[in-house]
Amino acid sequence: MKALRDLLDSVAPHFEKGGKLEKLYPAYEAQDTILYTPGEVTKGGTHVRDGLDLKRMMITVVVALQPCFLFAMYNTGLQAALAIEVGATPLDTWQTDLFYYLGFQFSSADHIANFVYGVLYFVPIWIVTLAAGGLLEVLFAVVRGHEITEGFLVSSSLIPLTLPATIPLWQVAIGTGFGIVIGKEIFGGVGMNIFNPALMVRAFLFFAYPAQISGDKVWVAADYSTAADGYSGATWLAKASVEGNAALADVRWFDAFVGLVPGSMGETSALACLMGAVILLATGVGSWRTMAGVVGGTAIMGLLFNAVGSDTNAFFEVGFHWHMVLGGWAFGMVFMATDPVSSSFTDTGKLLYGFFIGVMVMLVRVVNPAYPEGMMLAILFMNMFAPFIDHFVVEANIKRRALRYAEE
Repeated sequence: MKALRDLLDSVAPHFEKGGKLEKLYPAYEAQDTILYTPGEVTKGGTHVRDGLDLKRMMITVVVALQPCFLFAMYNTGLQAALAIEVGATPLDTWQTDLFYYLGFQFSSADHIANFVYGVLYFVPIWIVTLAAGGLLEVLFAVVRGHEITEGFLVSSSLIPLTLPATIPLWQVAIGTGFGIVIGKEIFGGVGMNIFNPALMVRAFLFFAYPAQISGDKVWVAADYSTAADGYSGATWLAKASVEGNAALADVRWFDAFVGLVPGSMGETSALACLMGAVILLATGVGSWRTMAGVVGGTAIMGLLFNAVGSDTNAFFEVGFHWHMVLGGWAFGMVFMATDPVSSSFTDTGKLLYGFFIGVMVMLVRVVNPAYPEGMMLAILFMNMFAPFIDHFVVEANIKRRALRYAEE
């Protein structure tokens, strides 16, 4: 490692002020600070010291995402194998050709084969996300003359997890570019964005290319149209939005909790998301108030819909405990709603912010069953109102303190 440190130090003058590659200093600085802790220290007057910096926070989130990463790869292969076992045809893709070339066969009982097939779909999407977003991050840093922050480290991990396995890679690149430029850089970069960039990617792809981001055919990496009658690639959430509890009669809640169901690659497992939540809460990176608010809002609205009922909308009868394990609810609650930049900052504001996300996701899912997955829109909608919530919370605190001071 000393040789690498010496190499970085030897080329540093070329990138520093006055060097030939001065404009490319952000690219050099990014590599240096990723590999080593910066040697600079704060000088001058008193300042706040904390062991948690931006880099450590972002890395903590990435570590918390690892259970979702691993499960995404396994479940992608498993769902394809299950479809093929009932008569579906393997997709005519290079992933399938390479899968056979490596000596594997489709079998839901072969866990290694399932994982490998999932890797062949997940990793290319991840690489394209890193390449497209990383290039734009460097470009904006060079033009603006500031350092490359670690914000995209998290976004590049979240984006692939919100996408289906069969999405075209060129759409991944376009969507990532939209999310980084329009969702973050146009506001000034990390810490300035109003909306969650990863959700902006998902929203853009959903509305720009609905055929590749939604619908029955995108959730299983196999051509299930050739499968036996009764097999469908639709998600349980989509089925429940039409048939209500009848769609869930022959399935187990625990299977949905574990994540052994079709869906976006990293969103299906509430268990994996909860593992990540434990890490975020234990390190103080994630807010329990925001998560508790989402749970409370979802539960209250779910019970209200159950009590009201509907003769024309079967989704009213589905319990809130099902909503919490279907679709991207758990993933959104743990990793999206708790985004420290786009969420509320005050403690009371976090509770209200999370609560209204829970309310909104139920409204979008149940009242508008044509769009069963409402977590994305609910969080993006509340991103807009997070500053207003904080404003009124702060104003209320000021008035309360002023009244207390007057009484004294």
